[in-house]
Amino acid sequence: MTTIRPFEGPDSEAVVALWQEAGLVRPWNDPYADIERKVAVQPELFLVAEDADGIVGSVMAGYDGHRGWIYYLASAAHRRGEGIGRALLAEAEQRLLSMGCPKVQLMVRRENDEVMAFYDQVGYERFDVSLTGKRLISD
Repeated sequence: MTTIRPFEGPDSEAVVALWQEAGLVRPWNDPYADIERKVAVQPELFLVAEDADGIVGSVMAGYDGHRGWIYYLASAAHRRGEGIGRALLAEAEQRLLSMGCPKVQLMVRRENDEVMAFYDQVGYERFDVSLTGKRLISD
């Protein structure tokens, strides 16, 4: 049985390993720094899925008063297709909704067709927008 619960400090190594396995870690983002930052802001929106195998999924969410964001949604490769990602996403969406969040968005790398297909299946709408960004802290 898989349980969804808030992230706890001892989960760090397993969560980072999950993100690495899922291809979510990039050289310019220190995953441990991302965890520390999230735990400091809305930690109730950082969730893990756990069962007898240990941590098998994660999601980070955030709400800025205008829209919600989803980050680091992942499930263990050997467990994909079991609904872990869907369950984590649904719980994150429910928590955002309970905060009064009217809409949620996320970013997916253009070449990641498999992930885009997942979000298509769970009712996310594709937008034709350009993203810009600026690094304020170098990890």
